[in-house]
Amino acid sequence: MITTREEKSPMVSRRDWLGAGVALAAVGWGANQFSPLIVLYQQRLGLSTATVDAMFGLYALGLVPALVAGGRLSDRFGRRPVMLPALALSLLASCLLMAGDVGWLFAGRFLAGVASGAAFGTGAAWVRELSAAAGVAAAGPRRSTIAMTAGFAAGPFVAGVVAQWFPAPTVTAYLPHLVLVAAAVPAAWRTPEQLRAAPAPVAEAAAPQRLTRHFLVVLLPFAPWVFGSASIALAYLPTLVATHVDRPLLFTAITTGAGAVAGIAAVPLGNALRRLRSDRILPVAMVPVLIGIAGAAAAAWALSPAAVLVTSLVLGFAYGVTQFCGLADIQQAADPRSLGTATAVYQTFTYLGFAVPFLLAVAHERLRLAPPTLLLVLLAVAALATGWLVLTGRARR
Repeated sequence: MITTREEKSPMVSRRDWLGAGVALAAVGWGANQFSPLIVLYQQRLGLSTATVDAMFGLYALGLVPALVAGGRLSDRFGRRPVMLPALALSLLASCLLMAGDVGWLFAGRFLAGVASGAAFGTGAAWVRELSAAAGVAAAGPRRSTIAMTAGFAAGPFVAGVVAQWFPAPTVTAYLPHLVLVAAAVPAAWRTPEQLRAAPAPVAEAAAPQRLTRHFLVVLLPFAPWVFGSASIALAYLPTLVATHVDRPLLFTAITTGAGAVAGIAAVPLGNALRRLRSDRILPVAMVPVLIGIAGAAAAAWALSPAAVLVTSLVLGFAYGVTQFCGLADIQQAADPRSLGTATAVYQTFTYLGFAVPFLLAVAHERLRLAPPTLLLVLLAVAALATGWLVLTGRARR
């Protein structure tokens, strides 16, 4: 018997998605644990802001091709055969980061991106399939968003706390991730693999040409703001006020961790937005992005640690809303038979946002524009993207 998307399979329980979720969280932890250590590397290695932001953004360079390849491979060979090597790569990336010099840091960040690329599209599709097989397909986007964001939240917080108070901080900060990966591997190994959603009716699944147009016209202007928002809070704002706090590592850990927790708190709002007409969901999801970038400009002007903390919460909230709404959108539009590939392509677009801190730092050095001015320019670009989504939504009615 073929299992449909809303039909519960007796072979899959409502808890079976947790194995895939733990694997997603482990890779998400590894992706973000580097963030609070940026200030430390600047101080110890004498690196410029542009260099550390390039190191932060190199993650996306490894992630983008791995997302597409991982999604296609998991559609063909299954989710587990892709997720387990991704966990191994995430562990290896942490080992390279523990080496500590500039070359190994660049290599570790790149490899962390490859691991994330292989895991995130695959893991989101796996969680969606397991949720559908357990009769709760609508929970898929929420569960995958929470799993990834939990890793994004805990990774930088724990790494920052360990680096602040433990000896050899550039080594010990990465040890908790190694422990988590060691636990995630058997969890993923035991997770059911066999069930896939049945092909959706022709009226539900987008034709390839229509899906391609949807990607280019709707998701490409929207998706980069998912991690564009998050990366401002993770890698840009904390460095601006590092000299204004007594414990910069702890402060960065708190701001990045709190922002990611706000991303989890935003998921219920994202779920509520699904009640809106489909053409209105993504423009409304952009509203927290606009508020967050405006707050970032104000915080950069005031150089206030308190303002940076509050803004990080707003930007984290914006990340959570946009991540959930984008995943829900693509999982509704894509044919279930190519769900891993479609999710991977969407997430490729989201990770373009990781270039934002680097672009801001380069613009500051080359154009001599102050950070508040640069953030206001970015706000204008985000407003244009929102306006475009409104117009395209009206055209699709």
